[in-house]
Amino acid sequence: MAVQDIECCDFYQVHEEVVRAVKDKMPEDGALYDLAELFKVFGDSTRIRILYVLFESEMCVCDIAQLLNMTQSAISHQLRILKQSKLVKSRREGKSVFYSLADSHVYSIINQGFEHISE
Repeated sequence: MAVQDIECCDFYQVHEEVVRAVKDKMPEDGALYDLAELFKVFGDSTRIRILYVLFESEMCVCDIAQLLNMTQSAISHQLRILKQSKLVKSRREGKSVFYSLADSHVYSIINQGFEHISE
């Protein structure tokens, strides 16, 4: 998109009441930074594929690796990032570790993303 494609006001005028009202509702910079970091995690297609797999079913690393045709090491690396971001959780059953989406918020984010790209 070229700069000339962006519409701007014909003259500079600040609408003080609107600016003040929005400023009062703005979260702290730290919270906005954390939100941006969360969305960066969603910016990787491998992690999105893993999240979608877990959207469908709880699975172990071996199963995810087989399904996505990737190494267990690569899957484990991505799962570590997803777990640090509190998007997935794990549970041990014998010698296996099963992963699932952390909570309903993750389901909602994925669903809303699909709805948005489907419009």
